Amino acid sequence: QVQLVESGGGLVQPGGSLRLSCAASGSIFLINAMHWYRQAAGKQRELVATTTSGGSTNYADSVKGRFTISRDNAKNTVYLQMNSLKPEDAAVYYCYAQIRPTWRDPWRFYWGQGTQVTVSS
Repeated sequence: QVQLVESGGGLVQPGGSLRLSCAASGSIFLINAMHWYRQAAGKQRELVATTTSGGSTNYADSVKGRFTISRDNAKNTVYLQMNSLKPEDAAVYYCYAQIRPTWRDPWRFYWGQGTQVTVSS
């Protein structure tokens, strides 16, 4: 079974930085796109950043210039470097990935359980 596990969340002051990690484990043949979503209390889940298997990236307008998504294919891991954090960035951050467990399987889609990011002084 494939699992995605996020880590790196915590409490940070406004203007501070955090680096989130999401590691995929289990049966993994290929990983296509990987994404970071977030969901603040009382709000809809929103897409924050995407990285394709080729390394292309996309960001929500609200985080452009402050967040950087990257991946380490050897470790089956995606990262989100968050700088200049604002109170409105506070949310549970979720990893989402498109994974082919074996060559016989179709592409399947997986969510992590989320990691809490709190931005407060």
